[in-house]
Amino acid sequence: MTDTPHLADTSPQHWKYISEGGSSIVFSYSGPPHPAFNGIALRLRKAPVPELRRHEDTEQHQQPQFGEGEEHEPDDPTIVFQHAVIERLVPRQFLPRLDAVRVDRVWLQELSDQIEAQRPAQRRMKDRIDRGRRKAVLATDLVGGSGWAVEIKPKWGFLPAPAHLSEETREIKTRTCRFCMHAHLKSAQGESVALGYCPLDLFSRDRQRVTRALCTLWDVWIASGATVNNLRVFVEGQKLTPTADPISLAPLAAHLFPPEDPPVRTQTLDAIRDAFTSALLPLLLDTPVLQTLSTLQRTLDSLDVDGLSALWARLRPEHATKLGKGEPEPTIGDWTRFVDTYLAPHARDGDTASPEETEDELRYRLLAYLLSASFKDCSLILRMRPGQAGTITMIDLDVKGIDRLVKWAKLDREIIDAYRGVAPRNCVDSWASSV
Repeated sequence: MTDTPHLADTSPQHWKYISEGGSSIVFSYSGPPHPAFNGIALRLRKAPVPELRRHEDTEQHQQPQFGEGEEHEPDDPTIVFQHAVIERLVPRQFLPRLDAVRVDRVWLQELSDQIEAQRPAQRRMKDRIDRGRRKAVLATDLVGGSGWAVEIKPKWGFLPAPAHLSEETREIKTRTCRFCMHAHLKSAQGESVALGYCPLDLFSRDRQRVTRALCTLWDVWIASGATVNNLRVFVEGQKLTPTADPISLAPLAAHLFPPEDPPVRTQTLDAIRDAFTSALLPLLLDTPVLQTLSTLQRTLDSLDVDGLSALWARLRPEHATKLGKGEPEPTIGDWTRFVDTYLAPHARDGDTASPEETEDELRYRLLAYLLSASFKDCSLILRMRPGQAGTITMIDLDVKGIDRLVKWAKLDREIIDAYRGVAPRNCVDSWASSV
């Protein structure tokens, strides 16, 4: 424990609020030079606000706490999961460095008080920094410092194979991707979504289609004022909030256009968008990250929730409609054995073969679907530094709790029901025959 740094060695004022998701808040170190924290981001878990503690069930409480019962708090599950599972599936050059750091209640309280007003109002109503934690996560700071960075949430990069789909859903699911159908449902419910963006365009590695995906994400980003989170842009570590006025994009434009070009304030939105997409295209087209991500999503979710639910119902008829009910959370040993099996030669051919109706097979398929969800919900950070080649990194690969399975199965039915009778979108899966 003595070699684990402590955040008390810094002032809370040295940490700048960057962004947050459902389970954690991210900060960037901006204090005086420090060997343990230079170029580092801090990820802190959240907990429900006291008034909602009995009613809210955040991601933090759904995470399996590997090593519970130890005398000292174990490292955050994100660290354990990346080292034991993710690094065996994704080349390390495309992953951030993750390390543990010690924290204490007083320091966390001071930081929480300091940044609360900067958080989105809807987040403040639900949760806050979990002051009960004694460890947090240090990661490579991919958005701070000089230059600019883009966060993209690609979402689902494949169409399911028809073999395990039900007669009721096969025609819909093999024609329109999950994201496009879900966007339709959210839009009908009044939510702001990235309508028009199809992940299969981004994953295609076809220059024209990838450009279309980036342009659509950009247009949604502009129109929503950055409230739709499929695209985020950071300049010199600051999150950019755009408007329809090109001057709001001046910090980004300053990095996109040569100094000898006309002043950035005179650039049009379309010109800035074109320069933006041109800068990102080489990273997306010339690195294997998106193909790796699509392959992992597809092979881990080879049954679709349809096939997984059908297998579950045959082996658990007493809980046929409650996918995963009563199943224990996987331990790190379970995950290690799962990856051994997944990576073994002649591993299960889930796209075509009928799964065996055994307990071992069911457990394998449940864990596979959980892991696929991590890859479906991750983000990519495209980092552009002056005078350096761009980099691309896969982040937010958290382990998912098994109790989420029943919610996902229910959501899948809602998405399909809402899409019936809609003029379907034809989503093209470029990699369907290559796996």
